[in-house]
Amino acid sequence: MGNFYLIIVDGLGVGAQEDAHLYGDEGMNTLGNVCNETQCKLPNLGKMGIGNIIPLSSVPEEENPTAAFGKMREVSAGKDSTTGHWEIAGIHLEKPFPTYPKGFPKDVVDRFCEGIGVEKALCNLPYSGTDVIRDFGEEHIKTGYPIVYTSADSVFQVACHEDVASVEMLYDLCDFARKEICVGEHEVGRVIARPFTGTYPYDRISDQRKDYSAIPPKNNILNSLLNSGIKTYSIGKVIDLFAGIGFSQYRKTKNNAEGISQLLSAMSAVKNSFVFVNLIDTDQLFGHRLDPEGYAKSLEEFDRALPAILSKLNNEDVLVITGDHGNDPCSNSTDHSREFVPLLVYPKGKTLHLTDNPSDGTTSLGIRATFADVAVSVADFFEIKSTFPGKSFLK
Repeated sequence: MGNFYLIIVDGLGVGAQEDAHLYGDEGMNTLGNVCNETQCKLPNLGKMGIGNIIPLSSVPEEENPTAAFGKMREVSAGKDSTTGHWEIAGIHLEKPFPTYPKGFPKDVVDRFCEGIGVEKALCNLPYSGTDVIRDFGEEHIKTGYPIVYTSADSVFQVACHEDVASVEMLYDLCDFARKEICVGEHEVGRVIARPFTGTYPYDRISDQRKDYSAIPPKNNILNSLLNSGIKTYSIGKVIDLFAGIGFSQYRKTKNNAEGISQLLSAMSAVKNSFVFVNLIDTDQLFGHRLDPEGYAKSLEEFDRALPAILSKLNNEDVLVITGDHGNDPCSNSTDHSREFVPLLVYPKGKTLHLTDNPSDGTTSLGIRATFADVAVSVADFFEIKSTFPGKSFLK
């Protein structure tokens, strides 16, 4: 049967979707703009065909790519990590998670403060993570009041300096918010703990961030695999996006280097399993911080690891590389962007190629109608029945 490896390069988009104007994301093109601005070199992704998906100034088209290539359209309303990963797992959200462009309603913040025993919270506005601790960190340290903020995504974020509240205490605050405050009409996609440290302008402790996801619907590829006796593995933040549900084992990671190391280790051990990986640095460290050079270096780090990853694949295995949304560091926005995401499927011999023309001799998978094509393909690979929307791209 073999193993199915799914790698999400977080925040890797390949151009604005047709509905991007509804999200204020016209003109966004994460990978294209990063290549234009930095001239980053991605020889191994190039060999797989990433330069065949869209024109890239620093990655030429490959005449005979080693992978089948295409791009995927997000159908669910939203552009956040939870929505993207859930759709990849076969879940279409007809109703978007709530967002708060003017901050959370007073009663929501009041109930949170009352529940954790403080007089008030600071900020309560959409903010970038680095700016919010710079602007409210000093007052937070003086008063002990937590910093509560959101973004364009459906998130309830709480930031505390480690000298005011330990990381574990911050986790308790966020667990309370997830279970008691962010429910019902205010069920956000994620509650996020954001610890920080140091002196002004302060430093986020990114490797101790913790996400508290909404509970996913039961009909998803992870539960289907487990119910069929197939082991599932999470590497990185994936398990947090599914509220800890649907995985046989998980390995948390601090950065992409650790994620790649954990993947290589798992590839030496797993058998007939599904391995779901999230590489977060492109999004968390560089996309949100509008750092195209850092974003490019992170992509190049992953590119350098690809030969080692490919060398560990067995003849029966399949590797899929994709994204969950865009996050264009060359734009003026620190938020995610509504973009197509790339699709690379290795080896290309296991794919149908153009969905409605499997006899076509090219390796193009075209534009997939939904991220959920991945879930259908995983079910197809493991020969289990599914009712997920979408079409398999495997033979």
